[in-house]
Amino acid sequence: MHIHSLRCFGARPGAGNPALVIEDGDPAPDARLALARARDTTCVFVDGGADGVLSVDYYYPHKRSPLCIHATLAVAAVLLARDPHAGTRAVRTAVEGQELGLVRAGDDYFVRLSAQPVAAHDVAADTAAALLGVPVASLATPPRVASVGSPKLLVKVADPDALYGLAPDLARIAAWGKDASINGIYAWCRRGDGTFEGRNFNHLDPRLEDSATGVAAGALTALLGLGIRLRQGRATGGDCLIRTRMEGGAILVGGAVETF
Repeated sequence: MHIHSLRCFGARPGAGNPALVIEDGDPAPDARLALARARDTTCVFVDGGADGVLSVDYYYPHKRSPLCIHATLAVAAVLLARDPHAGTRAVRTAVEGQELGLVRAGDDYFVRLSAQPVAAHDVAADTAAALLGVPVASLATPPRVASVGSPKLLVKVADPDALYGLAPDLARIAAWGKDASINGIYAWCRRGDGTFEGRNFNHLDPRLEDSATGVAAGALTALLGLGIRLRQGRATGGDCLIRTRMEGGAILVGGAVETF
């Protein structure tokens, strides 16, 4: 078994979301989850595919996941570093069979994917506000669901002060998300400098709040129809910057990756 340790989306050296890329790992799902729990970090297992396309299988310490963008960026850094002339590579997710493109652009890496259809969810503003522990009037626009492989309820608030003044009911969000087949709430705002900032709520423990959520950045890009620069991690003491862009019908989500 070969394990590579990387940080992704760091806005500065030493920052970012950690991920372990495991090659030649134990194929048993229970063993994979146990490793993620033991290391207390996101793990992505890279396996061979019958058609030559590698499979990527994601595990958080508490569950298996169909898609994790920052872990996929880590895979991109490992695989593309082996061939300095290869700028792209294709992989496939183990759970849903979703095709992903790995792209190197200068010092950054991107995951190329596309917006995914979502069921028609009418999420009332008062429901979203109650889940986030704020008055309905504090929501800047009606909540919307979007997905690039992991559906998110996207809730816009007025500014960063409002973003960090949220009081989410994490247990209620988790129960609601399970019933609605939505992977949590992503609250976001537009900053005065034209960039965006966000927070992701899909864990029961507030200490496990994401420092960067690539699937939410992709979903927000799909919703807005434009590439963005998205900051995240202030609430966790992190410092992450996610960059996205659109190329035709594709969405690219990425940023910096470094080995540690």
